[in-house]
Amino acid sequence: MRIDAHHHLWDLGAVHYPWLIAKGVERFFGDPAPIQRDYLLDQFRKDAAGFDASVHIQVGAADSIAEAGWVQMVADNAPDWPLAQVVFCDLTAPDLDAQLDHFQTLSTLRGVRQIVGRAPGEDAVTGTNDLLDNPAFAKGLALAGKRGLSFDLQLIPELYDGMARVLDHAPDVPVALCHAGSPHDRSAVGIAAWAKSLRRLSERPQVTCKLSGLGMFDHNWTADSIRPIIETCLDQFGPNRCMFGSNFPVDSLYSDYETLIDAYEAIVPTDAKQAVFGGTAAGFYSLK
Repeated sequence: MRIDAHHHLWDLGAVHYPWLIAKGVERFFGDPAPIQRDYLLDQFRKDAAGFDASVHIQVGAADSIAEAGWVQMVADNAPDWPLAQVVFCDLTAPDLDAQLDHFQTLSTLRGVRQIVGRAPGEDAVTGTNDLLDNPAFAKGLALAGKRGLSFDLQLIPELYDGMARVLDHAPDVPVALCHAGSPHDRSAVGIAAWAKSLRRLSERPQVTCKLSGLGMFDHNWTADSIRPIIETCLDQFGPNRCMFGSNFPVDSLYSDYETLIDAYEAIVPTDAKQAVFGGTAAGFYSLK
């Protein structure tokens, strides 16, 4: 089974996404105007030809419960497409138990995501980095793990040390590191520094790495430009702790799906392909 372990869907008439409908707002990943339209499962399946299942990752809906319910409906209406989902949940919320009780009524639920860091400029405005110093965040993360949920972790290299300290308080929660840890400095010096810092997370067996979203900080990427990132992740985590994710439709801003998968196929060694393009995600997200 070939699995895309990180993508998004949205129906702008069913769920409200404030960031997506904003006009004239440049984001760290570029101008979102070309993707300010519905992106539904049928279109994703056409894009992801050759794949058999996928994992939907929350994507900034105003109402995370509404988004999760809509994704569940999409999955229920497509029984031939195994679809798991990772929902947004504020792990510092005083009613966290109640929120998780609700989410765990959904058969598609596998984990939660609360973004710790996107990009230096945006983080300075949003203040999400402060989660690392909030004891409630570590406590909530541990609670999610006790409930059998995974955590999708999005952050930048400058935050790896702080996150490693948080994981000391939640050593049992399975963590999926989104977008290879967002190495935003693509200079030779930046990649070397990222690779060194990455060991703070790769040395922890609870962390699995997603090879996803690499175009967000390199809009003119090529197979050669992303090769050092993919090879470093495979070296540090091993194929059984690495999984492919397209980050579509966001990464459709930089290439089509065929171009993306062709580049990954050319970089990932033959003996690692089964794990990276399906096996690892099947185990991590319990997909069959």
